[in-house]
Amino acid sequence: MYEYVQSGHLTREQIDAYLSQSVLARIATVSSDTAQPHVVPVWYWWDGASIWIHGYGGTRKFKELRANRKCSIVVDQANSGVDFWAVLFEGEAELIAEPRQVVVDIAVQIYTRYIGEEGVLDPIPQSWILDEEGMLIKLTPSRITSWYSAYIPPHSPT
Repeated sequence: MYEYVQSGHLTREQIDAYLSQSVLARIATVSSDTAQPHVVPVWYWWDGASIWIHGYGGTRKFKELRANRKCSIVVDQANSGVDFWAVLFEGEAELIAEPRQVVVDIAVQIYTRYIGEEGVLDPIPQSWILDEEGMLIKLTPSRITSWYSAYIPPHSPT
């Protein structure tokens, strides 16, 4: 079976295409007190240069990023152990709380990707978007690493 597995790095076009899908990302931060890594799933938006995440400023990921701006974010999807793709972003995050309209606009962009234009108008997502504790994580990566593996079945005889 493994003779039919192809692997390598993704092209920039493939990265952009994969990141346009509504799959989860995971952000990794580190506690400055204990050096304990913290990894959580998040919704995101990739604008072609930076990856954006919306959340509440009081959560652990924001607290840890205030103390140490270095983080990693991975977006991946696996169909099987030999059929998957992944993009890893590394760098120093920027935390954005102001101007509020920027926070709201980017939050709407993120949530619309996952729950649609009508879903984002529901009172519950609106409460997330408009919450005064809402902030953005913006990671313009200093390093992007990508990889894929794909099972390519043998051609049947013609």
